[in-house]
Amino acid sequence: MTTTIRFGIIGTNWITEQFIDAASEVEGFKLSAVYSRSLETASAFAAKHNIAATFTDVEAMAASGEIDAVYIASPNSFHAGHAITCMNHGVHVLCEKPIASNAHELRQMIAAAKENGVLLMEALKSTLLPSFKAVQDNLHKLGTVRRYFANYCQYSSRYDAYKAGTVLNAFNPAFSNGALMDLGIYCIYPLVALFGKPDAIKATGVMLESGVDGEGSIVLQYAGMDAVIMYSKITHSSLPSEIQGESGSIVIDKISEPAKIELQYRKGEAEDLSQQTNSKSMFYEAKEFIALIRAGRTESSVNTFENSLATMEIMDEARKQIGLAYPADAAASL
Repeated sequence: MTTTIRFGIIGTNWITEQFIDAASEVEGFKLSAVYSRSLETASAFAAKHNIAATFTDVEAMAASGEIDAVYIASPNSFHAGHAITCMNHGVHVLCEKPIASNAHELRQMIAAAKENGVLLMEALKSTLLPSFKAVQDNLHKLGTVRRYFANYCQYSSRYDAYKAGTVLNAFNPAFSNGALMDLGIYCIYPLVALFGKPDAIKATGVMLESGVDGEGSIVLQYAGMDAVIMYSKITHSSLPSEIQGESGSIVIDKISEPAKIELQYRKGEAEDLSQQTNSKSMFYEAKEFIALIRAGRTESSVNTFENSLATMEIMDEARKQIGLAYPADAAASL
């Protein structure tokens, strides 16, 4: 008999719509409640998705007994507060990337998860996709790895509004936003999952007048290899990402959502490592999260606390170097 996991939703934006669409294909997923600061917004969202309960207070939803788990897609600056409130009421938390504003907040979230015996997982979808697993399983074929290159430059439609004088959430430091947090994390998290924490990093970036970064680059040093990361919300690039070894390289079509993966050997042969993937890429994070709850697990073996924390620490250091600070950093004394 399948155990039904009753989900609450925090955040009613486009990413939430994608999550619901994908998670609805996972056996045992049930959408039971929605939170929004506006009752009108919550009610409209509930009517659209046939959700029974609506809330305008996160703690009331967490304490209601209506939900077993919550998917958090509120602005980044609210992630830690929303997650800790839910976990303190015994609710499992799947939190959109970046999971927090900084490492200080994430450590508090991890402590709350352990104290309450609940599952906390960062909703970083790419590392849970079948094609990323194929990269992990075939990495040894490259011989000694010497370089990791990841590229995610996607011009944001919100940048047009910004240039016209309207600063939307995506370019507002009050919400712990910007190019690094939105897109750079997709380059950093797989690096950490594959190779761990670097020994040193050097970051540069272009700061916008609103106080967030529009684009940036990071060079990360490891023993025997280096990593080069490029990300942007104010330019566009079609370059694939690549892991280079002494015997060949693995070419990844899109680091944020790997689908086409090819191993190109130094002597000219090629091997297609691509895996068949559900068209709804968020299906895999929902499946992993629900499976962990059913198994009584409180941490993913893929999107681990260690990987999330190392990624956040890298982003904290990069932000220090480029002068990107958020109001949320005040409590952390970054």
